[in-house]
Amino acid sequence: MSQVTNFTYDALEVGQKATFSTTVEERHIQLFAAVSGDRNPVHLDAEYAATTLFKERIAHGMFTGALISAAIACEMPGPGSIYLGQQLKFTRPVKLGDTLTVELEILEKLPKNRVRIATRVFNQNSDQVVDGEAEVLAPKQQLSVELPELPPITIG
Repeated sequence: MSQVTNFTYDALEVGQKATFSTTVEERHIQLFAAVSGDRNPVHLDAEYAATTLFKERIAHGMFTGALISAAIACEMPGPGSIYLGQQLKFTRPVKLGDTLTVELEILEKLPKNRVRIATRVFNQNSDQVVDGEAEVLAPKQQLSVELPELPPITIG
């Protein structure tokens, strides 16, 4: 398990940044399809995907949205945050094997403990694949929590 300490509304500052990274694996695509029900063959069928403008399989766009959610929940503001809204623009496809980095930046502190956060995702070549903005209710109290380990999941 890993311990995470959040940032309270009072501790957050405009311009403050945090990042979260992961590499897109086959299991991510399969699990996301199973959980979301999105079985578009561009994500799951290499032969079909080869006939599209992408020429190969790509990750679900909302997979990157889920990574943004993880960054907000586990990095900044962290545990105790409440995700209120999100705007997303998908600017480039995400491919299997891409290493994605979510970059969060506090844009504005709003009334009632709300913050506006830039949510940008970049691949390993520093190409931006997602541009967005979230509104989050930041925690009032500082928390340090242990993030639970996920159980092993077998595909197939």
